[in-house]
Amino acid sequence: GAAVGVVVDGVPPGLALTVEDIQRDLDRRRPGQSGVTSARREFDRAELLSGLVEGTTTGTPIAIVIRNEEHRSSDYERVRDAFRPGHADWTYQAKYGVRDWRGGGRSSARETAARVAAGAVARKILAGRGIAVTGYALEIAGIRAKRIDLAAIERNPVRSPDPEAAPLMEQAIVEAKDEGDSVGGVVEVLADGVPAGLGDPVFDKLEALLAHALMSVGAVRGFEIGTGFAAARMRGSAYNDELYAEAGRVRARTNNAGGVAGGISTGERIVVRCAIRPPA
Repeated sequence: GAAVGVVVDGVPPGLALTVEDIQRDLDRRRPGQSGVTSARREFDRAELLSGLVEGTTTGTPIAIVIRNEEHRSSDYERVRDAFRPGHADWTYQAKYGVRDWRGGGRSSARETAARVAAGAVARKILAGRGIAVTGYALEIAGIRAKRIDLAAIERNPVRSPDPEAAPLMEQAIVEAKDEGDSVGGVVEVLADGVPAGLGDPVFDKLEALLAHALMSVGAVRGFEIGTGFAAARMRGSAYNDELYAEAGRVRARTNNAGGVAGGISTGERIVVRCAIRPPA
């Protein structure tokens, strides 16, 4: 297709926003920047079609389009009549009775460019409320970061917070690539500055909404919050987050719950992880 795009609704008016705010995150995502990403050479330039005037949001929906500059449908000609394992070819055919075999569709990783563009807008809103979100590769090919140095994330192509684990992760990716194979990993996301009281008690629990969002990303096959599955191997006496008072607010001495209890934010750091399968 010609482009991918996104419409972001509900953005408050009066927010300072420029195309550079969005382009900065798209540049971080852009493929072809190293030997551990897709070789596609897309420039991923954001175009803002609506919702702003003179660098300020108007409160109306913001439409963003990102042109596909290296779409090569001929690359997919050989799988025109074959269902690829690890792809959505068969399930799309089963649901719709027809599928677009040319690549770049809604099940393509290319779709995440639109998410990044929308996320850049959300990041701008959250920053004004003192909330910061940080993500990184916690584990790749079974190699796990042993220390978390947020300053190290942008200093290596795999965006690992561990400077010593990063080159090992990169090596594992390249070795699998040279063998015509691929590897998966685990992404960890932190949200700091989130106030207590967000979320609902039953079906719209905060962790349920986070799981819904992250599990909707194509390659994500698992989700956990706080200690996650490790909690199943703990005793309650070790898992419970003891509360105490500090400067007029309730704090927790540990954060095994990952910043959410009863479906509602506690005011502590929100910590979530998602498992990414190997690329097909």
